[in-house]
Amino acid sequence: MDLQEAFEINKNTWNKKAAIHFESEFYDKHAFAKAKNSLNSYELNALGDVKGKSMLHLQCHFGQDSLSWAHKGAVVTGVDISDEAIKLARNLSKELSLPAQFVCCNVLDTSKYIEQKFDVVFTSYGTIGWLPDLKPWARMIYDRLNNGGIFYIVDFHPIAWMYDYNVTPPVMKYHYAREEAIYDEYEGTYANNKSKMVSKEYGWNHSLSEVVQSLIDAGLTINLLAEHDGSPYDVFPDMKLQDDGLYHLKDGLYPMIFEVRAIKA
Repeated sequence: MDLQEAFEINKNTWNKKAAIHFESEFYDKHAFAKAKNSLNSYELNALGDVKGKSMLHLQCHFGQDSLSWAHKGAVVTGVDISDEAIKLARNLSKELSLPAQFVCCNVLDTSKYIEQKFDVVFTSYGTIGWLPDLKPWARMIYDRLNNGGIFYIVDFHPIAWMYDYNVTPPVMKYHYAREEAIYDEYEGTYANNKSKMVSKEYGWNHSLSEVVQSLIDAGLTINLLAEHDGSPYDVFPDMKLQDDGLYHLKDGLYPMIFEVRAIKA
């Protein structure tokens, strides 16, 4: 398939999503303006004190997490394929007086736009599924890290992407490590399912072993690999809020979240 065409279709969809998401209850811009934090326990615990550290945030959307790290003292650069999201991120940075840099590019092209090396490279929740191959992604991460720098990803578990969510109840349809692109077309978005916009998307499934091995092959050393039943977000069918403050699947048959932390030695 023509990957550039797939990327353009995804970019157009995310350009439409950006404004809808910015105004949604899911992202709650008013609460964010007060708290200046959209980060969850997984990433906060894994990265700890970031004050004074340089951070590259991959696939940052309109920058809430980027600016949350900036509020905690990091010197942040965010990257996203959507120029509309980047515009919103830059405006939000100014409005909240939280300085950060934002660059519009395909995440796989990051090193063409950014030469700086960082203490931390961060990405989270719904990112790698937009990438056809994790090898160039991992090499870019290695190249953008300082020696001793940390890469951290927290994302939805690959098992979750084996299901077709356009039918009720969802059915297991896609291979755990399917190599071919999955094309999806549906009304609404995860942040506003009442929206009438039509999302047109190409995505790719990546197994947990592919994530880990791509980072190892790039030269990084894994020091954390974890899977969790609880999700910070209620974005899949039949999830219930539990006492731990996280959303769990009703039947609880598989983990919802994984996290990996690695070091450039």
